[in-house]
Amino acid sequence: MPRRLMMSTAATGTTALSMEDFIEAFDAVLSDLDGVVYTGSHAIPGAVEALRALAPRGVRLGYVTNNASRTSAEVAAHLRELGAPAEDDDVVSSAQAGAELLAKMVAAGTRVLVTGSAALAREVEGRGLQPVRSADAAPEAVIQGFSPDLGWRDLAEAAYAVAAGAHWVATNTDMSIPQARGLAPGNGALVAAVRSATGREPLVAGKPEAPLFIAAAERLGARRPVVVGDRLDTDILGGNRAGFATAVVLTGVDTRESILAARAAERPNFILGTLDDFFRPYPEAVEDDGAWRAGSASARAVQGRLEVSGAREDLNTWRAACAAWWSAYPDAEGPAEPEIAWVA
Repeated sequence: MPRRLMMSTAATGTTALSMEDFIEAFDAVLSDLDGVVYTGSHAIPGAVEALRALAPRGVRLGYVTNNASRTSAEVAAHLRELGAPAEDDDVVSSAQAGAELLAKMVAAGTRVLVTGSAALAREVEGRGLQPVRSADAAPEAVIQGFSPDLGWRDLAEAAYAVAAGAHWVATNTDMSIPQARGLAPGNGALVAAVRSATGREPLVAGKPEAPLFIAAAERLGARRPVVVGDRLDTDILGGNRAGFATAVVLTGVDTRESILAARAAERPNFILGTLDDFFRPYPEAVEDDGAWRAGSASARAVQGRLEVSGAREDLNTWRAACAAWWSAYPDAEGPAEPEIAWVA
């Protein structure tokens, strides 16, 4: 009897997709930004048009971002400049989450060392806390978020305060951030510098923690959202933790190969080339006699390797390969890239 698989069992409540456009199974999209909608200041080709086509389908749209260098209003304004639909409240950021987490940890008026942008400082101040820029001010807490203007002196001030016992919150720990010229160091790389100097670990407010996604879904009143992102370790892991359907796009950090090798907790339900795939049928992976098929491609896991039949450039080939590998190793605790034997 053939078996059918929705790419991953990590998320729940999904609906099989085979005879309809992908997006018709969902009432909302919770989209990442860097690597999904834009890289740097430029929109990814086709992304804006795909996002604008959601509302006529009755699908709500929200944005969930780990980038804490700008306020939600500034992010929404940038999206509108690119032509994407965005109201200020449509954007849920790790800067908001970090400031809210701090406000629950310390009393109003507490001095907080802000290692990040002016936008992050405004979020902190908006929660009734007092932003400072030096460890000499004896801050009770440190919040660290990405800013392209951060330098060694800023990281040193954070390290002095953290080593002295201040609470430490990181808005996110993305190790890299997509830019127009390629991947650049993200907030996680800067957090690692402070960690190395102090031996301390921060509390992380943004992705991959579930509350950021749950808050975005609640704002939209969504019952069947899909989380869309380019990173397995933040977007997909966080969406899975929230119990939502997850879809990875290949316009940012993760690749076909890294997706295939993903550990169980970071496996997406769906693999999309670009946001244009919202409006195409999604082939259901079907198993028959040990081989998994997606479209005209098929794959079989045999003694720790994969036998794959299909064109390497065809995304269905990788969907079939993921279905076969993940079915054979459903509880993988770490990434494992299989040897692939390409067969005619």
